[in-house]
Amino acid sequence: MNRKYFGTDGIRGRANGLITPELALKVGQAAGLVFQRGEHRHRVVIGKDTRLSGYMIEYAMVAGFTSVGMDVLLLGPMPTPAVAMLTKSMRADLGVMISASHNLFEDNGIKLFGPQGFKLSDDVEKQIEQLLDESLDKRLAQSASLGRARRIDGVHDRYIEFAKRTLPRDLSLEGLRVVVDCANGAAYKVVPEALWELGADVISIGVEPDGFNINKECGSTSPEALSRKVREMRADIGIALDGDADRVILVDERGHLVDGDQLLAVIAQSWKEDGRLAKPGIVATVMSNLGLERFLEGHGIELVRTPVGDRYVLEHMLSRGYNLGGEPSGHIILSDYATTGDGFVAALQVLAVVQKLRRPVSEVCHRFDPLPQILKNVRYRSGKPLDDAEVKSAIVAGEKRLNGHGRLLVRSSGTEPVIRVMGEGDDRILVEEVVDHIVSALGEAAAAA
Repeated sequence: MNRKYFGTDGIRGRANGLITPELALKVGQAAGLVFQRGEHRHRVVIGKDTRLSGYMIEYAMVAGFTSVGMDVLLLGPMPTPAVAMLTKSMRADLGVMISASHNLFEDNGIKLFGPQGFKLSDDVEKQIEQLLDESLDKRLAQSASLGRARRIDGVHDRYIEFAKRTLPRDLSLEGLRVVVDCANGAAYKVVPEALWELGADVISIGVEPDGFNINKECGSTSPEALSRKVREMRADIGIALDGDADRVILVDERGHLVDGDQLLAVIAQSWKEDGRLAKPGIVATVMSNLGLERFLEGHGIELVRTPVGDRYVLEHMLSRGYNLGGEPSGHIILSDYATTGDGFVAALQVLAVVQKLRRPVSEVCHRFDPLPQILKNVRYRSGKPLDDAEVKSAIVAGEKRLNGHGRLLVRSSGTEPVIRVMGEGDDRILVEEVVDHIVSALGEAAAAA
């Protein structure tokens, strides 16, 4: 579907550029009308991260929702997975997270969750999009039916208790020194507190948001500060969340990064041994390393692949009955507990394995050696370079050369005029040659267009 506003993860763009108060108000009205079902008093919960523009968007959305007769419960800064969880537990008709995730402060976005805490389907987003371009003046609430808004206290404690309950009651993190980087974002209060309550010796960084420093040289997209702090404090592990805490990257005691693929391997093997995998398989995207696939295969676990995007991972999990999935970027979905990616809950599952095995994180979280992976982007102005005969021929030739000893993935970006060429295999030189040959053909096709 061609979407004017919604991307792969809600509506996102420059604050006061694409994401204006007018748009936020209109999204509140349109989403409020779509989710008014039945005669009961309708309510929406709104959370946000720590961006300066969050105030502007939050109050504009409050105006939008109340103008169509919805009551608004304001949560303040909270992780995206907490908003999803609270939407369901507070029996709201709709949940809103105001965040641009791992982007810097200049951007912001609006993510919407249905009453069960799941991101909206394409069809529901389409209904909202249609209303965004219509005049809604005649559908506003009567004066006596306008909504009310109020701030809700105690929501931090609710999420902390929820996160703690994902671990066995007798499991303590005592004896573990943990550095946590909250990216100056939505988790800056709840995650250090939860780790402390679980018994860990907690060192927190990225917990001084000022409206401008979210994701700035910190968090899961810039884990260098975390690596330095782990080594400096001689910590056992480092946890890096992004601005809205729906993704996580770990750092071992040596300061080395542990990506989402290794986290999936740790959790999948542990859950299989404990009989907790709903099926002998997990869901990941086409970007997950072939090394992960081979590792899981060796333990009788299938790796099912989807297109890039956590929403596709979750859709496949729900439709096929899997309870673990994720992406190399650190979006880990544990559907027994959460309805969306939850970086902190994923980190807790790994910490549980570390405590159980009583071995260093560098050993626990190194389940396989990733195969060499080469990713190159080719930008083009117009046309469809992937339809070019020479490009098609180069792709076929590349697949023949890899001959089962690697993977080749050539795809158009969903957000910009770029074609991504990814190759991986046992022989780095061969993979580079294959990728370069396809990139060259794409470059020529793009130039000729």
